[in-house]
Amino acid sequence: MAVAVTPEDIREASRIIHGQVVRTPLIAAPKLSELCGADIWIKYENLQFTNSFKVRGALVKLLSLDAAARRQGVIAVSAGNHAQAVAYHAARLQIPATIVMPETTPFVKVANTEALGATVVLSGATIAEARSRVQKLAAEKSLTMVHPFDDPLIIAGQGTVGLELLEDQPDLDAIVIPVGGGGLIAGTAIAAKAIRPDVDIFGVEVDSYCSMYDAMAKRKGKYGGQTLAEGIAVKAAGTLTRPVVEKLVTEILLVPESAIERAIYVLLTQQKTMAEGAGAAGLAAVVENRARFEGRKVCIVLTGGNIDGRILASIMVRGLERDNKIVSLRITIADQPGVLGQIATTLGKSGANILEVSHRRLLLDVPAKGATLDVLIETKDASHAEEVISDMRKKGFDVHRLDAEGAGEIGTR
Repeated sequence: MAVAVTPEDIREASRIIHGQVVRTPLIAAPKLSELCGADIWIKYENLQFTNSFKVRGALVKLLSLDAAARRQGVIAVSAGNHAQAVAYHAARLQIPATIVMPETTPFVKVANTEALGATVVLSGATIAEARSRVQKLAAEKSLTMVHPFDDPLIIAGQGTVGLELLEDQPDLDAIVIPVGGGGLIAGTAIAAKAIRPDVDIFGVEVDSYCSMYDAMAKRKGKYGGQTLAEGIAVKAAGTLTRPVVEKLVTEILLVPESAIERAIYVLLTQQKTMAEGAGAAGLAAVVENRARFEGRKVCIVLTGGNIDGRILASIMVRGLERDNKIVSLRITIADQPGVLGQIATTLGKSGANILEVSHRRLLLDVPAKGATLDVLIETKDASHAEEVISDMRKKGFDVHRLDAEGAGEIGTR
């Protein structure tokens, strides 16, 4: 199949969206460079109006509509960033927008899309089921479909990222891009390869949703399950994007869920920037494949920053525990006056800060005259944590450390 989008199409897209989307910065990341052993640069697409690159392609598509199509309105199916991008620009351009979302879509995403001016229709348990409702509504009301990736105008709009990257840093060796349906990587590859044929383009998928990886390997897989990277959890590679990826992309890299979680944590703590799971996939891939990027000048496209606050809080606590800055202790004590005070005093003298205490008397594995304390403390680092535990044991307390979920012991008593 011939490539449906040309470099000229992308340059035209860049011209027509100029001033209507953020020309996001490409910034050096010295701390990440040290972590990865490469010269790392971050393209901050999380700074767009809706905190995702999706506004680029959505705007190009909407601007292409004639007056009659604008009056009739547009429709899209999405549970996330594409929905908000279409809703945002449709409201700006005074185009009626209908977004069909699965009934399982989190309330906050529904509310955010409605707040941008779109009419939200909840239908089906999955995107696939919602898509059938979209087709019916589009036919009934003569609405224009705005596809999230399989549309030449969408691909051209997303490809403006590639133009900006090489305008800012012409000597990049590699560009790393999260892959869902493939609109962003296809457009960026077309733009970048036209300017720098020798630049390597790497795609990234989470290993539970590796549809583009399997498509390039000419095989079919089964995809599903919970993932932090829901923005790239796509079960079928795009019809238009797949041949572009096959022709221009160096390789698709797969990353595990644990690497996505760590990358979100590192971006927030080291770069002070918010990344959703899909947005952090690029960093996860470089960390997981350090030898492949070592010594090279690498751009990581941070595609979006729309992450649920509760999930982010959990990731942060788990990350702090992995870094030994939050430590969970379980202490078996005699159930008598003054013991809690002794423990608090010992921890205080060791320089630990008590964050939370849970006092349990009724567990069957605790002596009838005893009790168990689960204590969450803040420490400086791993050596400080070991020092605190050692001080507790010297005072005669039976103490051991729990893992991040509080479900089991790590280390030795």
